[in-house]
Amino acid sequence: QVQLVESGGGPVQAGGSLRLSCAASGRAFNMLTTGWFRQAPGKEREFVAAFRWSGSTYYADSVKGRFTISRDNAKNTVYLQINSLRPDDTAVYYCAARYPNSVSPITTNNGYDYWGQGPQVTVSS
Repeated sequence: QVQLVESGGGPVQAGGSLRLSCAASGRAFNMLTTGWFRQAPGKEREFVAAFRWSGSTYYADSVKGRFTISRDNAKNTVYLQINSLRPDDTAVYYCAARYPNSVSPITTNNGYDYWGQGPQVTVSS
C-alpha cells in the first residue's frame, strides 16, 4: 500500500543539474530502504543510489561524486541531486522502496517492493 510519487526531471544541457523528488504515502521513509534506478532506451534498468532505513547511503561507481541521495523525514520525501550531468545520464529515473528485511541486494531492482512512475531525464550535449 506504499505509493511513491516522483517529480522533477526534464531536459537539461550537459554540465547542468537536476533535483528529483520522491514523496511516499502509506509508510514513513525512515522505516524503508529507498533506491534510485535508471533505465536508458534499449538498456537494462541499473542501480544508481540507495538510502538505507538506518540512514547510510550507497552509490553506483558511475555516479559517485556527482549524485547525492538525501531524505527529509518531515516531508516523507527522498531526493536525488544530480550534478555535472552527461549525455549518458539520459534515462528514465525510478524511485523504489523496500522493507529492510528483504533478502535481495539493495542494488537489485527485483529486491524492491514499490516503484514510482519514472520521470524522464534527457541530457543534451
